Amino acid sequence: MDTTTRGILLLLAATLFFSISDVMAKILGAHIPVIEIGWIRYLTFFVIILGVGAREGRVRLHVNHPWVQLVRGAMMVVSALFFIFALRFLPIADAAAVGFVSPLLITALSVPMLGEVVGIRRWSAIGVGFIGVLIVIRPGTGTFQPAAFLVLASSLAWAVASILTRRIAGRDDASATMMWAAVVGLVALSVAIPFVYVAPRWQDVALNIALGTVATIGQYWMILAYRYASASLLAPFSYVQLIWSTASGWLVFGTLPDEMTLLGAAIITASGLYTLHRERIRARERSAAVD
Repeated sequence: MDTTTRGILLLLAATLFFSISDVMAKILGAHIPVIEIGWIRYLTFFVIILGVGAREGRVRLHVNHPWVQLVRGAMMVVSALFFIFALRFLPIADAAAVGFVSPLLITALSVPMLGEVVGIRRWSAIGVGFIGVLIVIRPGTGTFQPAAFLVLASSLAWAVASILTRRIAGRDDASATMMWAAVVGLVALSVAIPFVYVAPRWQDVALNIALGTVATIGQYWMILAYRYASASLLAPFSYVQLIWSTASGWLVFGTLPDEMTLLGAAIITASGLYTLHRERIRARERSAAVD
């Protein structure tokens, strides 16, 4: 198997695991508080990362940009909590569709945070993408769910974390970055959990540990995928998660997105892919200018 195919298959597997973790989070959200779900998830994440690092002799916490790592870790926690909370009220496919506004937010935030130049075509694509979001959430109608704004907040936090990841890429060790994410999340949620703790059933604990394991494996596979294939090649395949989310929502909860949600999801996907296309062109232009 060539490396490109391996990268694509790893990314597809990662998106499948992310959808499975969303199903688990939605089930757990009916029984225990969101912060408690996040705490057990991050505890599992920390134990796995620590165990793998110890086995490989690579437990690292030293980084060159600790404040960036701290903010990045905090944004990842916020993103996870908002998304899990939204799943209490939204079908998984709807939440996933709105969540795919993240690539558009990353492009928009790259201007103030990284000083990048975004042309009128990409700004137009961002605007069209948000029209797709409005079609999915339909504010002012009987089908409107305010929880959709939690997904938008989650996407914004994830976009900030992604921008910060770009800033430290190649400057801080990747394993140390993952450890910082685990430690920041675990510490923050450990401070909060005494205020919301509810004694969980053993079934909830087992499912929550499985959630943390599945989400961690998904993240690891995603990292491996980007080692085998370029980001520009893999990015379109990430939208397959919409298919996994729709299928899992139907199989587990008996819900299917309606026509307007599918239309909005298609618009968000198309605008995201077009933005990716324009970023490829800009990257080639910058590379040619350097040469």
